[in-house]
Amino acid sequence: MSSSALSVPLHQRRPLVLADVVPGALARDIALVLGGAALTGLAAQVVIPVAGSPVPVTGQTFAALGVGAALGWQRGALALMVYLLAGMAGMPWYADGGSGVMAPSLGYVIGFVLAAGVVGLLASRGGDRSPGRTIATMVLGNAVVYAVGLPYLAASLGIGLGEAFDIGMRNYLLGDGLKILLAAGCLPVAWRLVDKLHR
Repeated sequence: MSSSALSVPLHQRRPLVLADVVPGALARDIALVLGGAALTGLAAQVVIPVAGSPVPVTGQTFAALGVGAALGWQRGALALMVYLLAGMAGMPWYADGGSGVMAPSLGYVIGFVLAAGVVGLLASRGGDRSPGRTIATMVLGNAVVYAVGLPYLAASLGIGLGEAFDIGMRNYLLGDGLKILLAAGCLPVAWRLVDKLHR
């Protein structure tokens, strides 16, 4: 790499996500994918029940989108695919220790896979380098989760999309906003710290 390229702070180089600054290759990627799945499973145990809805407020969405941003689209989507498939196979790490294939909220978990990929792709193009861009990236990631989760919820419960919106999205928007603001504070700060460590 040329000296002029080295003088550019890491957070301004493309394509690059936080995981790319970790040394190693295959072993690093395997550890990051498994770690991303485990982190999402742990975050799913932070549960706040919502009256009248089978979908609780959890830390899953924040973790899933954060994993996507930090690992990039390939590792991020793969981490969430591991989370999805292991949970479907019986690993009790969905919300509140759940697992299996029958939960009405499974559509949201499927959406996490796609959302992690989208967020990871945007992060590799600078979508997590500033608070404003991080907010836009996370809003889009949340939209992907709902685009999959709400129709799945409606189909599994035999209700219309309007009712699915009432019980599966409307009550969660405030929490989503707080998680997005948290990400907008954490990810750009992480890049600044990485820049300082690499100087």
